[in-house]
Amino acid sequence: MNLLDLFVSPAHAAAAGQPNPLSPLIMLAVFALVFYFFLIRPQAKRAKEHRDMVAKLARGDEVVAAGGLLGRIDDLSDGFVTLEIADGVKVKLQRHAITAVLPKGTLKSA
Repeated sequence: MNLLDLFVSPAHAAAAGQPNPLSPLIMLAVFALVFYFFLIRPQAKRAKEHRDMVAKLARGDEVVAAGGLLGRIDDLSDGFVTLEIADGVKVKLQRHAITAVLPKGTLKSA
């Protein structure tokens, strides 16, 4: 019997030499869950909200385009939106380029 046997029993020390074969799989599963909840799920939620917002666009809505362009929707088609950005000035944008719908009357106050 040596001094180390007083602190750690030989049976416990022998069992510690065998690594758990499931520990790498458990760590991989934990990393996958963290990756899903912090990266994939929030991005999918934002994409779904944007898809719903673009689907609900209507004529007369005041919107902001991806480049920061403010305007009122003049015409809608399946893939494009015509924005009136000033009196008589109209631009055609793709629907998915609309980033936000503004409250009514925002353009008059800007």
